[in-house]
Formats: sequence, structure tokens, C-alpha cells
Amino acid sequence: MWTIVHCCATLLFIAERSGYMLLLCHRTVMLPQMLKSDATPARRTPGALDGNLDPKDRKKTQVVAGFLRQIETAGPGLKAAIVESAVIDQTPSQMTTRSEPNLAARPAGEIELKLLVDADRMADFITAPVIAANARNKGTRKHLKSIYYDTPERTLRRAGLSLRVRQSGARFVQTVKTDAADDPLRRGEWEASVPSLAPDLALAMPFIPEKLRAQLDTQPLEAVFTADVHRHARMIDLPTGTVEIAFDQGELTAGDRSLPVSEIELELKSGSASTIYEIALRLAEHGAVKPSIRSKSARGFDLAADTAPPAVRPRKLRLDPSVTLDEAFATILRSCFLHLLLSLPAAQDGRNPEGVHQLRVSLRRLRSALDLMRSAGALSNLDALRSEAKWLAQDLSAARDWDVFQLDTLPAIARACPSVAGFDALRRAAAQRQSEAYRKAHDALDDRRCAVFLISLGGWIETRGWRNDVAAEDLGRLAEPAVNFAQRVLSEQHAKVLKRGRRFKSLTVDEVHRVRLAAKRLRYLGEFLLPLFADRKSTRKFARRLAGLQEELGAFNDMAVTASLLDGLGSDDRDSAIAAAAIAGWQARASIGVQQSLQDGWRDFTAARVPWSSQG
Repeated sequence: MWTIVHCCATLLFIAERSGYMLLLCHRTVMLPQMLKSDATPARRTPGALDGNLDPKDRKKTQVVAGFLRQIETAGPGLKAAIVESAVIDQTPSQMTTRSEPNLAARPAGEIELKLLVDADRMADFITAPVIAANARNKGTRKHLKSIYYDTPERTLRRAGLSLRVRQSGARFVQTVKTDAADDPLRRGEWEASVPSLAPDLALAMPFIPEKLRAQLDTQPLEAVFTADVHRHARMIDLPTGTVEIAFDQGELTAGDRSLPVSEIELELKSGSASTIYEIALRLAEHGAVKPSIRSKSARGFDLAADTAPPAVRPRKLRLDPSVTLDEAFATILRSCFLHLLLSLPAAQDGRNPEGVHQLRVSLRRLRSALDLMRSAGALSNLDALRSEAKWLAQDLSAARDWDVFQLDTLPAIARACPSVAGFDALRRAAAQRQSEAYRKAHDALDDRRCAVFLISLGGWIETRGWRNDVAAEDLGRLAEPAVNFAQRVLSEQHAKVLKRGRRFKSLTVDEVHRVRLAAKRLRYLGEFLLPLFADRKSTRKFARRLAGLQEELGAFNDMAVTASLLDGLGSDDRDSAIAAAAIAGWQARASIGVQQSLQDGWRDFTAARVPWSSQG
């Protein structure tokens, strides 16, 4: 295998030296790892060619294309180890040739971040100091018209794919994109030239999962929405990398509905992705921005359906048992950051109450992850990041509490007590408090402090800033197996939960609350670290029983929150006071049943075998 790699790498070097084309190879140190995977990389290699070859170079390109076809037979794993990105430009007639679909549109990838800005402030950002001082030239201006396609059943959308055709001048480019996976900035992207704004589904088929192809063969594509955007693009060079920055202004249109577009898009061309965060932070210091990874495609489909942005739950982590602690930290933090960024649109929109809830969950997960890292040694930046996450979560908490009261607690009890007057009056009073809480939440999300926090956090994660923060004597721990660390941390937190829950039946309300906090922390640690023990039968059972306990503890806590909300209303209205008393009495009676189910949940949890033990 190593002989094959050496020969192929030599041939690639010869092709480059002969002036045919530069093919970017993985560094030798990465080859053993790459050979373990058969997945074709989806990201664009820093420094990759943009594919705009002159006609006189096409013959040279075809020579290299033939070479690529030869190494295809070596298998996808070897191909991935040798070539990360090869962009081959062809004429439209060549692109539609069915005999070489894989060469017609090579997979590339995007590493990008958007900054949403006010339309009337865009000119200020275009002339911001970081742009003026580091731009290569005045850039280019383009009028881009894009049409996004899908089936009437939204087959592509439901699969996390988008298909668009974009016109820029006389050129038409068809693009297939995938949603972000486990990395906040990276998306899969495949492009191909087409002769018009009409899509060529055959060109897209190689990049669409096989299980969807049969559906697409029988379901016609339709235009869902149009993006009409004026773009001013410039190349920014910093010591850490080169970024294309695009200032986009325009409109999304779906039927008789429209949505303005005013955003700054940062896309990495070479170097470290931390460059994107560096530029974004400088722009945030210049004016109000809202970091976003939400694509025009996502906004356009929601516009077409006239729906609010979806509230996104965190994705399950996958950690190989052999992973180092450093790599585990990076994976966990990227997961938390991705969940946070994906939760922002729904929370900012405000129509879906689950949006604020998921954003709070993402912040709790982030704080738990930062606390987890403390166990590896003293880290100087953790307290500042955790403090900012706590500030933002606190400004969201009241909105979530009133959502639960208005949508769950009050309606359920009002239905059960139809003879009690005052529920409508109480609902109106609560709605006013709910509205005030949402204004506070939106003010926090619009605050420059929030933008700086998000950008700084992203940069810290991308550069693995904890490596610089950890004390020299603790640095070696990062190279140790994460499994050893997980066994210690999970064991310590599990013991803390058991200690706080000792003599559970006789605990006071405050003591049950302390058990809830300890169990919640154990559950988040379990989400992060139990994937290391995914091959053990006891893992799923333990996680299920821990989740059940936390759910029971949460229901018990909701009653205390309701009492606090009712005390805060302080209504002088007689009917409202009667309804409030009815809710308090109902929950006091319900707490008897909750106590029993809570005790059952505690018993099941304590009886569960822990998966991280030697007997797990």
C-alpha cells in the first residue's frame, strides 16, 4: 500500500513539474489516518485552484483527468489519501457528458460564516479598516440571480440537500450543497456548469444519496424561490490566511412573499479557518453584526412555506474510543457551538417557543463542556467564556419560563377546572410578562456583546485555544486517551449525584433541587463522554434511566418555577387571584403523584450499571 502511495505521489509531483496542473496532496504525516477512511473529503483544500483555466491549458487538464481516472481504480480510501481537491474546469458541452460524471463536477467544500447587518450600514462595513488595510484591490461587483429547485414534496430539503442554478453574467453554474455536519463552518459543495437557469438533474445525481435517486426520477423538480443579489467581493490577506469577503444585498422571493438580504459572507480560500473569526471580530468592533451559518437556501425555503425557522436539537456525538483528550475536547466544543449557532435563528425569530428553549439548552451544554475542561487542568480563558454564556442564558430564562406557563401549565389546569373564573384574565396578565421577557431576550441577542462572544468562542475553538491556556505541567494530559479521563470524570459526578440523593424519600425541596443540578450535569457529561463506551450494552440503558430521572426532577422543578411566576404577577384582579390560587392548589395536589414517580425514577437510576466501569 505504501509503495502505491509513493508512486502516485511521485506521479502527481511530475504532473505538477510538467506544468499540467497542481494537485494538492495530503502531507505524509496524515496518510496513515486517511487510509483508514473511504470517505472522499468534502472540504476545499486551502490554496486549491479555482478551475478557471484558459483554453490553451485544457489539453493539459485532460491529461491529468486521465491520470485521475487511473487512480480511481485504487479505491476511494487511497484516492482520499492522495488527492484532497482537484477542480477541473470544462466547457458546458463537456460537463453534460454522461460517460464521466465524476470528472464533470469535482466535490469541493465551503468554510464560511455569515454576518447579518443592517442594510443602511453596509457601506460602512465595506470601508471598515480591516478591509481597507488588507484587501488586495477594489474587488469585483456581480449581479447574481439564483433559482432554488426541489420536488413538490421537498425531497432534497428533507435530506439536508439544496440544488440551485446561479446566473452571473453569461455563465450558469449548478450547485449541490449539504447542510453542516459536525463543524459549524463547513458545508459540502459540488458545482457544474450548465447552459441555462434550468437544472440538469443528471449532473447532480452522483452527489445525491442513492436512496433518493429513485424518488427524483419520478418526481419533477420545481422552482421554489429566487435569490436576486448584488455582490461586492474582495480578497482579504492576513498572515493566518486568505478570505473572500462578499457584501451581499438583495432579496429572496417566493410567490408574493419576499425577504431582504443584507449580509457579509466570509469564505476561507487558504490558511486557517481562524482567519474568518479574526476578520469577523474586527468587523464586530466596527458595527452591529449577527453571526450566522444559516444559508440563503434555508431562509428561502422557510419563506416559501411561510414557516418560522426550525428549532434544532443537538446532534448525537460520535467519539472513537481511541481518541485523544485534545481531539475529544475539539469534537465536544464544535458540537456545542454548532447547536448554539443552529438555535439562534428560531430564537431571534420568536414565533417558535422551542427556539429560545433550544438556545438555552445549547448554552447549558456549552457551560457543561467548559466545566468539563477544568478537570484537565487550569485554563485561563474558561471563566470568561463561561461568564458570557451564563449572561446570555440568564437573559433568556424568563422567556422560557413564561412560555411553559402559557403553553402548558395554564391551559392544562384551565381545562381541568372549567368552573373556575379568571383564567382568561390571568392569561392576559401573563402574556404581558411574557412579551417583556421576550423583549429582554431579543435585546440580549441583538447586543454587540452577544456577537463578540459568539465570534470569540468560535475562534477559540477553531485554534484550539485551550492548548495555549493549559499549564505546562498539564499539557501532556491532552495527548492521553480520552477514555481514561472519561472514566474518572463520570465516576466522580455519578458519586456526587448518589451522595446528594442519599435518603431520597426524606429530602427537602431544596435538597431535591441540588440533586437535580447534579443529575443534569451528569447527563450533559454523559452526552459528551458516553459515546466513548457506545459498544457496551449497559451504555444505552444507563443513559435512558438518567434521562428519565432528570425528566422527573424537571417536572418537580417546574412546579417551583410556576409558584415563583404567580408570586411575581401580583395581580389585584379578583378573578386572576382565584385562578392563580387554583393553579397553586392543583400543583400542590399533583406534587403527591410526582413524588412517587420521582422516587421510582431515583430507584431505577441507582440500580443501573455504570458503563464506564470495568464490568460495564
